[in-house]
Amino acid sequence: MAFFRLTRVSRRLLKSSVSATPSSSSVFHSQQQHIYLSKPVTTTRHCINPLPKYPPWSHYYDVWSKGTDFHREEKLLGVGWNYRLVSGMSSVVEGNPKKKDDDKEKKSVGVCVKEASWVDLYLPQGARGYAKLARLDKPIGTWLLAWPCMWSIALAADPGSLPSFKMMGLFGCGALLLRGAGCTINDLLDRDIDTKVDRTRLRPIASGLLTPFQGLQFLGLQLLLGLGILLQLNNYSRVLGASSLLLVFSYPLMKRFTFWPQAFLGLTINWGALLGWTAVKGSLDPTLVLPLYLSGVCWTLVYDTIYAHQDKEDDVKVGVKSTALRFGDNTKLWLTGFGTASMGLLALSGLSADLGWQYYASLVAASGQLGWQIGTADLSSRTDCSKKFVSNKWFGAIIFSGVVLGRTFQ
Repeated sequence: MAFFRLTRVSRRLLKSSVSATPSSSSVFHSQQQHIYLSKPVTTTRHCINPLPKYPPWSHYYDVWSKGTDFHREEKLLGVGWNYRLVSGMSSVVEGNPKKKDDDKEKKSVGVCVKEASWVDLYLPQGARGYAKLARLDKPIGTWLLAWPCMWSIALAADPGSLPSFKMMGLFGCGALLLRGAGCTINDLLDRDIDTKVDRTRLRPIASGLLTPFQGLQFLGLQLLLGLGILLQLNNYSRVLGASSLLLVFSYPLMKRFTFWPQAFLGLTINWGALLGWTAVKGSLDPTLVLPLYLSGVCWTLVYDTIYAHQDKEDDVKVGVKSTALRFGDNTKLWLTGFGTASMGLLALSGLSADLGWQYYASLVAASGQLGWQIGTADLSSRTDCSKKFVSNKWFGAIIFSGVVLGRTFQ
């Protein structure tokens, strides 16, 4: 028994001595913490865990770092890539997670925490850059481009009939491709600006993940596939659809010359409101389609101005313009005016099409959703602006359901 107790005591002493000796892995991670977290943090605790064999299955496993002194870090670490993926680092925010200065805290640390998307988790590494260039990991842009098309196709249906599923399928694929092409054009033209804006500096071309030539090749493929869809439509729609490319290519330049790039985006992204009707009818009826198109433009001014408030500080530094800067403290007053105009134009379009009462009930619901966005938007919080922007997919869905029901039960 005495021998047994002596053995247990010796094991405990051996275990404590081993745990007190720092391992090479812990030394490496303490150096990592010194390099990447050089600035003091008051309300954020950073936990450095040993590097796992595989990335942890977590929403926040991607931590990319690019500091102002990244050349010094590159020499120290011997890394030849500007953006380094660090696994095993997690940020735990103490206190209220909804406070307004969360973004400022992350900037003060010098790291950008990216939420892992399905692109990061499931696509091959060589395809991820192209998928992110087309914003496949952020489908909200496709929804915002597709909804005006769907409104118009549903409006063009015969009374008592459902909209053409074939046309909705074609326009859904076209929205995905054209949105991707527009993002590629935007990233090619704005690659110098994107490197100076926190939200956009990790985009594939700005970060160097893809070269501009690779972006051009990808753009050619997207436009070729889009042409294949356009050729499925009638001749009138082909000409009208091809004419939208002038807007698509020129939109990214507008922020350099005018405080109203969001209005120009509205003219571009709502082109489907014109094209959907002509694809079904073979002609254009201005009394029905023009109010629908202009309502989409006013709607875009609402949601994209909220979106632009995310970058207003960086926009001032870089020297680009937006309605967020133009409206300033009067933003919500302007947005209320544009929202009211959008709903009024939608009502006018419904009256011209003689839609049923279900359509106007949907307008009441959509007005409430739009009013909630404008009334509760915290324009000083990037997180809240992004949340309100993404919620516009539901606004589009409400209008679409109203057009379908109003036409079906007409």
